[in-house]
Amino acid sequence: MDEEKVKEQARLDKVVAVIDDQLETAKEVYADAHAETRAVEGNYLDNISINTIELDDAMETNAEVQQQRNIVARVVETETIMRKNVETLTNLRPSPYFGRIDIMEEDRDTLYIGLASLQDEKQGFLIYDWRAPISGIYYNGTLGPVNYETPAGEETVELLKKRQFNITDSQIVNMFDTDETVGDEMLQYALGQASDSTMRNIVATIQQEQNMIIRDTHSDLLVVQGVAGSGKTSAILQRIAFLLFHAREELNSDQIVLFSPNRLFSSYIADVLPSLGERNMRQVTLAEFLSARLEGLKVQTIFERYEQGNHQGGHASQAIQTKLEAASILKHLAAYVDQLTAETIHFTDINFQGNVFFGREAMVKIFSELPQAYSVRERVAQTQKRLDERLLRRINRMINDDWVVEALNNMDRYQYNDLLAGQLDETIADEENMPATMAIASHHFLERSLQSVADAIYNGFFFDIYEQYSDFLAYMAKHSELPADWWLAKQERFLRELEYHRIDLEDASPLLYLRDLLSGAGTNQQMRYVFVDEMQDYSMAQLLYLQHAFPTAKFTLLGDSEQALFREIEQPQALLTKYSRAFAAKNPAMVVLNKAYRSTQEIMAFAKALLPDGQQITAFTRSGKQPSILVTNHVNQASVLESAIDSAMNDWGTVAILTKTQAQANQVATLLADSKLDYQLLSADDRTRTAPVLIMPIYLAKGLEFDAVIGFDVSQANYPNQIANGLLYTLASRAMHELVLLSVGPATEAINRVAETLVWK
Repeated sequence: MDEEKVKEQARLDKVVAVIDDQLETAKEVYADAHAETRAVEGNYLDNISINTIELDDAMETNAEVQQQRNIVARVVETETIMRKNVETLTNLRPSPYFGRIDIMEEDRDTLYIGLASLQDEKQGFLIYDWRAPISGIYYNGTLGPVNYETPAGEETVELLKKRQFNITDSQIVNMFDTDETVGDEMLQYALGQASDSTMRNIVATIQQEQNMIIRDTHSDLLVVQGVAGSGKTSAILQRIAFLLFHAREELNSDQIVLFSPNRLFSSYIADVLPSLGERNMRQVTLAEFLSARLEGLKVQTIFERYEQGNHQGGHASQAIQTKLEAASILKHLAAYVDQLTAETIHFTDINFQGNVFFGREAMVKIFSELPQAYSVRERVAQTQKRLDERLLRRINRMINDDWVVEALNNMDRYQYNDLLAGQLDETIADEENMPATMAIASHHFLERSLQSVADAIYNGFFFDIYEQYSDFLAYMAKHSELPADWWLAKQERFLRELEYHRIDLEDASPLLYLRDLLSGAGTNQQMRYVFVDEMQDYSMAQLLYLQHAFPTAKFTLLGDSEQALFREIEQPQALLTKYSRAFAAKNPAMVVLNKAYRSTQEIMAFAKALLPDGQQITAFTRSGKQPSILVTNHVNQASVLESAIDSAMNDWGTVAILTKTQAQANQVATLLADSKLDYQLLSADDRTRTAPVLIMPIYLAKGLEFDAVIGFDVSQANYPNQIANGLLYTLASRAMHELVLLSVGPATEAINRVAETLVWK
């Protein structure tokens, strides 16, 4: 193998030399493109002011401006392409490839697999992009006949050799020949590294089941149920990169949205796609998305609900919450809308400059006069159309009003020409047609002035959706199997929260769906793919509202039912059946990831033992220290905690102290206030990690990983009930190399039941 390694290093040196040559050229071309962009933009700024004063030159000026814009757009696009080429080659140089496959088709051929394709001056491939069809052999094939997908259909080749490399700074550190998808030696090396503050791409170590997720282009609903540390989020990010690569002409990053569990997680994964040469997709939390659609209201987050203990509320409030978050609530909303009348729709005045422009009575009259054969939605749409028509007529009647004429007379020539830009033809632009020009100017001035009225009509703000939703809750009091007084108590709470510009999470999706049913708005037809992480913490009503909001998108739902904050554990097949039926999916698919790669076998032995079905989880064969538990008291907790942190920091770069709640995280920070430790207290609003010692509640650590984890206060007093198992499982599975539990008082019964998996101190 030493002789082979010498040959491989010689080949790698030649590839690096090609990269260096191409990189030097690419930098020169990029510099030229950048200079051209600056020159064209400067020329554009010079030309933009030409012929803007004289009215009869407006047409010529607009044409020149548009021509300049087109030139700028073209050179900016060229510069962007050149910059991306430089970035790709720069990223490729330290580790140009990670795999080699030898295949026999007509002749023996050797292919090297890396982050991006690289060709020599004769257009021969030195490196194949990991997303290329033939690269699928590397991930799926064992030695012997192998099938792989191509645009022309399935092809079969003979796989003769599979070799894997660890390359650092253009030097081969290790290389392995294997018959496996990705050999254990490769994984051992990758998983044995210290954690980073951001997630790394996993293209060198993608497993066969992960590859199924990445290369799935057929499913309209893909459900990924993966145990903690199984690489499901990493696989999803590689999937996004794969989709962008294979649909380059039809798909861009702005047509993909990922719903993240929190802002910290969004920051954690932010470097993965750029490291693969792709621009990041859109990222948003559920609360951010709902709050944006309910402008002016703060939507309760999943974690605020968890912190406030709403999941442990009274039986009545819990029952109402469950009902509002079930898929059936959408049917109740549709039935409610169908029975609305002119009197029960909460039409509201549209105001302009403090006065009523269109009154509620006019809307009621329009709606009442429409044919009863129309559905409520059609009658609302017709009411909207009639209001638009009335607005246009009002504008036409107002063009000679004194306040309009006065406003135009007070404009300077720049403002006046801006008002007319692109609106005049050659005949009207003539000075002799000044009355017609003035009429057009008045019309456009009124359109701009009354834009708020037009927006209110367009966005359906001519009915009060909050009063309407309150009325729906009262309707449910008469049409639900739950007691009426429970619904009326919910109605009272909704209106009370509304006064403080807040809304409970369970109310947000039904309210928005009700608004969309009435207005016909609220959908985004451009989004092609929607990814939802931590699906187990989303209600079915929330997921179905996302499907309604993005009706043309394919959905990928991923999570771990074992880590649910609010719900019972569900088996994979039950999950797929539930989601497939609710989404009416034509091509649903599920991938189950039961192998945990993040943590050592010893840590996973403890984590698995906490779960009733933990035996289904397979831990990757990487050994380490057995998890330990320290039992102390309130007097000594600070010194014991500080000692545990010091010990972990001697061995590892990152230590996370995980608590049950944010309040307890604050308490830990207080305990460490007088220490010399470099620590950071994190909350749901934080986006970045800046210290080696991190303090945060468990829910905020979902999806993250750390070298060492200290679980603070795993006592019976702090974890008294069944929810302890899921929370402690989530806590333990964040640790890559070391896990220490600290109990202030007797340990929780959940831990006592699996005492043999721990070292007690």
